[in-house]
Amino acid sequence: MKPSSPPRRQQIPVVVLAGFLGSGKTTLLNHLLRNRAGNRIGVIVNDFGSIEIDAMTVSGQVGSTVSLGNGCLCCAVDASELDTFLETLTGPAARLDVIVIEASGLAEPQELVRMLLASENPHIVYGGLVEVVDAAEFDATRERHPEIDRHLAVADLVVLNKTDRVQNAERTRIQDVIAGTGESAGGAAAVICATYGRIDPELLFDPALRPDSEEKARQLTFEDLLREERDEGDDGHARHLHAAYDSVSFSADVPMNPRRLMEFLDSRPQGLYRIKGFVDFGVGDRANKYALHAVGRFLRFDPQPWKRDEPRRTQLVLIGSGLAPEALGKELADCRESAAPGPDAPQDAAHERSMWGVLRYVQRPGDDAWRDAADEA
Repeated sequence: MKPSSPPRRQQIPVVVLAGFLGSGKTTLLNHLLRNRAGNRIGVIVNDFGSIEIDAMTVSGQVGSTVSLGNGCLCCAVDASELDTFLETLTGPAARLDVIVIEASGLAEPQELVRMLLASENPHIVYGGLVEVVDAAEFDATRERHPEIDRHLAVADLVVLNKTDRVQNAERTRIQDVIAGTGESAGGAAAVICATYGRIDPELLFDPALRPDSEEKARQLTFEDLLREERDEGDDGHARHLHAAYDSVSFSADVPMNPRRLMEFLDSRPQGLYRIKGFVDFGVGDRANKYALHAVGRFLRFDPQPWKRDEPRRTQLVLIGSGLAPEALGKELADCRESAAPGPDAPQDAAHERSMWGVLRYVQRPGDDAWRDAADEA
């Protein structure tokens, strides 16, 4: 009997958390650590000073590498050590679900993103650049640091923090400015308004998309119970963190047309932050389903063999702010093949050519061509 191959290790998303000094990055990070709902978070504090102030404030811990009681790993490192610490954090013993890099307030976040995209660590996947902005100090920060426009232009998600300190008209004006910086770079990030860095952790975590081998139903943690108690005490749904963004689910039993789907992905609407799931391209590739991972303008496909007797269908989850769910659902439905070919339908040259757009976004070891797709991130 042929020995079975070891199960595929799930890649760990690595999120870059950036923002100028005082914007609320560490407050947001501590909020994630306190509301992680059983997720294990690895934290890298990219602090360039000789005194690691940020590392001291993350969950009250400090040290070059410390194991926290709440299941997190905190590392205060220089950017040059990034790959070394990623190797440690992606080891099987750590069993992490997400890694967050808190960039220095004076760091160039795009350089950290490029380092992640260039990393040869097979166990990580780019999880997006989250830029935290102080709404009350937005104009003053832009005047002091004009480079913030460049940071906003390449961000995948913007957290407009401290919105309780500005009027509604001012908040709208700032959102319009942020949208303008993104449009100048060929796209606009989703913008989430927050106070005290409180965003829904589900924006960064993917509990529903973990490997099938992991237990989907688990015992509620103490944090879950606290969250339920807080939610029940809320004055209406609008105060819930998840009310700030939209989530759209799409599924199809008919294979997707590669060309039409790529046209949709190339023109995805403003505010669409993440797309994750699996795509069936039918005769385009009968042997594999394609894991789709999109964050902002970053896009990647990962072909994975179909399991025996696994239903062949496309399943996607789209997350963003200010989306039109019905319109998105219709656009995706229009990406389906007009008719599902039978199991014995030939894979002709036309079908092979239609997959070229998809294959451009498939990472291959030793092949740098796929990075063209990531250069825009």
